[in-house]
Formats: sequence, structure tokens, C-alpha cells
Amino acid sequence: MAQSGLEPFPPLNGPHQFVRREGHKNPSSNTRRRRKSSGLGGELQGDTDVAALATLSPPTTPPGLSRTPSEKPARRSKRRTIKRAFSKWKRISLRHTWLNPLVLCLIIVSLYLINPVPSNPVAAALFLSYPLPRQPGSDAPVQYGKGVRDFAFVGFYTVFLSFTREFLMQRMIRPIAICCGIKSRAKQSRFMEQFYTAVYFGIFGPYGLWVMSRTPIWYFNTAAMYEGFPHRTHEAVFKAYYLLQASYWAQQMIVLLLMLEKPRKDFKELVAHHCITLALIWLSYRFHFTYMGIAVYITHDISDFFLATSKVLNYVDSPIVGPYFVLFMCVWGYLRHFINLKILYSILTKFSSIGPFELNWETQQYKCWISQYITFALLASLQAVNLFWWFLICRIAYRFVATWGEVVEDERSEYEESDEEAEQEKTDVKKRNMVPKMNGNANGYANGNLNDTPVVMVNGQPVPRTPSPTVAGTQEPGTIGSRLRERKQNKKYG
Repeated sequence: MAQSGLEPFPPLNGPHQFVRREGHKNPSSNTRRRRKSSGLGGELQGDTDVAALATLSPPTTPPGLSRTPSEKPARRSKRRTIKRAFSKWKRISLRHTWLNPLVLCLIIVSLYLINPVPSNPVAAALFLSYPLPRQPGSDAPVQYGKGVRDFAFVGFYTVFLSFTREFLMQRMIRPIAICCGIKSRAKQSRFMEQFYTAVYFGIFGPYGLWVMSRTPIWYFNTAAMYEGFPHRTHEAVFKAYYLLQASYWAQQMIVLLLMLEKPRKDFKELVAHHCITLALIWLSYRFHFTYMGIAVYITHDISDFFLATSKVLNYVDSPIVGPYFVLFMCVWGYLRHFINLKILYSILTKFSSIGPFELNWETQQYKCWISQYITFALLASLQAVNLFWWFLICRIAYRFVATWGEVVEDERSEYEESDEEAEQEKTDVKKRNMVPKMNGNANGYANGNLNDTPVVMVNGQPVPRTPSPTVAGTQEPGTIGSRLRERKQNKKYG
């Protein structure tokens, strides 16, 4: 007989109702007890997009307070939507680094197209400012002055060059690297950077030579740099070339500061070179030494083109790497050392002897003793960095000749291992992660002795086992990785 307060198990053939307890508070109620152990009505895992109305919990608001659909969850939903959209945009921006500069450029262009007139403030970012009226009856090109609005031009094209750099590298140059058989991600990145550099200077090098041919300083006529000073106005092609070059070097400085490229061994020298270059660009433009500035531009543009193309040929293992490297050394030595030293010598000899040599702010006559010292100091600092790189280039050439092309390493390249070392390192890491550990030692070596071989005991007797594989992290003598590491150590300490 069932005791008071207990529930007998319902009969199998009876109605599926639970028997009420005898001591229930409402014996006359027909409410059925819900089974607690059934999972048939539970929520299906993974089907969490929209909750069913039957599974919503009852409101917790007191009966006296009427409650419309809550506004707090709606606000949380808006915040969650904004946060989710921001996270998605961040992921897209990191994957497609050219997208944000493109959007910014399109916004600026759209603001101009709303009111496409020269008085629109956005026009200064897209077009050259300060055109001067042409004299009556003159067929000479329109001259342009200088002013604060030129900063807007440099800023916009800095963003535009950021877009072109990232878009070309990701959409056009990376497929070329893959087609050339470059598999390493680090090597692909360096190949894309140098390929883009070669494309840029392949365009602006000839453009700069053409602009120079339209000026009195052709071909690196140092005396014309000081004749007719100050050079306060220029034609459109000259001013566009000068400001676009300023945009390029500003964009390159941003790349260095944001660490968008992997740092190289000469990172400090590269930052110093960019800082000196930007200082020379601004000072030469502001104080009318642009004829000297365009000469320095061209010496760097053409030599950088040959440097970038020689690296690209080296990455694709071209058979003409050796002869092209000799050509590059000839161009580099002539432009960055002979021509630059010629310009430095002219500062010491012709700067003060040709034309007026005084400081006059009203007539913008800035060719004086202080500008002579500043110009010589900046160009000498730039030449010192070039001499440091020339030493590295000569050392590469010496090693190439000494080993007859067996090992050629770029002394300016980033801190990165060779492909063989990288593959060996990946193999070692996989071994260390996959091998089981015992007593804190890899491969089951107990008692901290790596030379001990694990022993299996059967009926109290040791069973001999085959020797264990080489310990992860070590290498057998004669492997590619060991030979490369030994060679690096010999170079470092020898």
C-alpha cells in the first residue's frame, strides 16, 4: 500500500496522468504535473537564430505594471549590431588594406563633384593651386605659385598612392609572385614591395628626366641651380612632379612608422634617410631651391629603379642576376655618389658666388650663409647613408665573386631565415608539438636524461626496442639546415 505523500508509478495501460499526492494543497485541481526528465521538448542545438514564442519565459514585471516590449533589449540590440558591423569592417579592412584609402578618395572626389568649381575648397586636394595669369600675347606655359593649399594636394595623393600601392600589390603583383613559384609568405611580401617600387620609379624616373629637360639645369647643370634665384614659380608639370614625389615619400614614411613592411636590418638607416628626404623636400620647396631638389630626386629615382629590379630578378632566380647587378652598381655609383658629390661641391664653391648672397624676407631671397650650411648638412647626411648602403652593396658583390654565385644575400633585407631554415624550423615545431611528453621531457625520456631509451617491461623483463628518432630541435650533421646555420656562424664569428 502506498504511503502518504508518495506517488505510485502510473500503470502502463492507464491514462498518462500523474497521481496527485494526498497532502496536496488543492486536491480538487485538475492540473497535471509536468515531467522533469523528458528532453523531447528541449531546444535543438544550433537552431538559435529566432526563439519560438512557446519557449519564451513569462514576463517578470509585477502585475500592476503594464509593460510594452522592453526598450532596453532594443538598445542592446542596436549596440550589438553596431559592434558587429564594426568588427566586420575591421576584418575586411585588414584583409583588403586598399579599401579604406579608396573610400576616402571617393569621398573627397564626391565632395568636389557636388560643386565642381575652382572655389570649392576640395579642389585644392585634386588640382594644382595658385595659377598665375599669363602675360598678354605670351605663349609660355602657365606658371604656378606656392602656398598653404599645396599641403592639401600632397595629403590627398598620399592617400591615393596608399590605395594604388596596396591594390597593385594584392590584386596584381601577388598573382605574379605565385606564378613565378614564390611560395614563402615573407618572400612574397618582399617581392611585392620591390615590384611596386620598380613600377613606381619606372614611371617617375623618365617623367623626372623629361621635366628636367624643360629646365635650365639639364643635364645636372649645377650652375643653373643658383642662376636667377629665387625660383618662386614653376610650370604645371614641374610642380606636379615635385609635389607627387613629396606624396610618395610621405606615404613611404607612414609605411615605415606603422610597420606595414617587415623591418629590415638597415631599418634605422632607412628611417633616417626618409626623414632627411622629407626635410629636404619641404625646405627646398619652401625656400625656392627646387632646381637642386629635382636633381636629387632624379639621382634617387633612377638608382632605386635598378635596385628594385635587381631584387625582383634575384627573387625569381633569373639567370641574368649577375650581369644586371653589375649594371645596377654602375648606375648607383654614378648617380648617388658622383652626381651627389658634384652637387655638394657646388654648394661649397658656386652657392655664394653665383647670384645674390643675402637674406631678405621681403623679396624671398633665402640664398645666404645659413641656408648654405643647412643645405650642405642635409645633403651630406643623405650622402653618408648612401655610402653606408654602398658598402653593403660592395660586400654583396665581393661575396658573389668569392663564392662564384653560390651564396648571395641581400645585406639590406629583413631579419628572416632562408627557405630551408624556415622549413626546418616548421618541421621541428611540429615534432615538438606532436611527440608525447612524460615527466616533463619530450619523447618520453624520463629522469631528465635525453640519452635514455624508453624501456618496456613484460613479466618483469625488459624488452629491447628500436632506437628512438632524433630529438626534436636537433639535426643530423649534413642536413641543409645544419650547413646553413654553420655557414652563418662562420660568417658571424669569422
